Amino acid sequence: MATGKVRPRRSKGPVVAVTGAASGAGRLLAARLAERQEIRKVVAIDGHRGDVPGVTWRVVDIRDPLLSNRLSDVDVIVNLDVEHSPDVDPRDRRTHNVRGAQTVVTAAAAARVRRVVLVTSAMVYGAESGNEVPLHEDAPLLAEASTSIAGDYLEMEELAATAPVTHPGLDVTVVRPAALAGPGVDTVVTRHFEAPRLLSVKGSTPGWQFCHIEDLASALDVVVTEDVTGPLAVGCEGWLGPDEVTEVTGKRSFELPAALTFGMAQRLHRLGMTPAPATDLHYVAYPWVVDCARLRAAGWKPLYDNVAALRAVMEETAGRHAVVGRRVGGKEATMATAAGATVAAIGAAAAIRRARKRRR
Repeated sequence: MATGKVRPRRSKGPVVAVTGAASGAGRLLAARLAERQEIRKVVAIDGHRGDVPGVTWRVVDIRDPLLSNRLSDVDVIVNLDVEHSPDVDPRDRRTHNVRGAQTVVTAAAAARVRRVVLVTSAMVYGAESGNEVPLHEDAPLLAEASTSIAGDYLEMEELAATAPVTHPGLDVTVVRPAALAGPGVDTVVTRHFEAPRLLSVKGSTPGWQFCHIEDLASALDVVVTEDVTGPLAVGCEGWLGPDEVTEVTGKRSFELPAALTFGMAQRLHRLGMTPAPATDLHYVAYPWVVDCARLRAAGWKPLYDNVAALRAVMEETAGRHAVVGRRVGGKEATMATAAGATVAAIGAAAAIRRARKRRR
């Protein structure tokens, strides 16, 4: 484990705390901030100690009611301790994400931290066939308040929206990344690319936009150091169409009617055969591309484009197999292609039945 000495800081700079600092985007952000002379001190918070040098580690669960005792010297806290994995029980995931964010906001207010940055997701805008491409950062939040991960993000956003009333003087900024990509990222979206064939919904064209975790860290660096206010969307420039996705992934798609797709997915979820509710499939079937205007105006530019980010997804998911979000392995892995073909056959049978009814 790297140790490293904490470099002397400018006494007037802010003290910035980063939760989830032991891995992923939290680790990347803590490391970036530790290199900045204008940041007086970086406090790295996680349930276990990580390997980022030059920071002050405080091992604590962000849901601990005594978290405020660990924030007495903090000026800004960025919450990146968010659970994304589809394999986590939805109730446990929501408890971690929502209670964690709530405790961070409450503890920050109690410790007189001046600013909280909550990282949610562009999923809060909702994914619909009629969405504008791209969506403005101030677009209404139309995601469904369900048991899905998007439902978690909506509750976290509600905490941010009510903070000025419940905690006067506390500034809460929300940052909404597009579909995450990079090492360690495991989400409903990345599992879509573990399937043998890529699902598409008849009559709709998805627009694929990604956010590499390195770009999320660099964007949060700008948010903290430049005091950029939100809401803020983060993502690669532009988006990819189906043909570009096929070219990058080498995977063909199969098209099914929306009613069949989402109806079947919901039945499988109710039977406990798939980890995510049908509403999560909206995010792989419909566009939810965002315009990152405020960060662009602040001088931020992503390092990755959508092609490079998708390649990172493919590299991370190589050798894995999933069907409708459910990861399969061992003997089941050999069935993944057959399962995809079966779904396609169901769609073809449904189309034949509709054609017969019309002829009658």
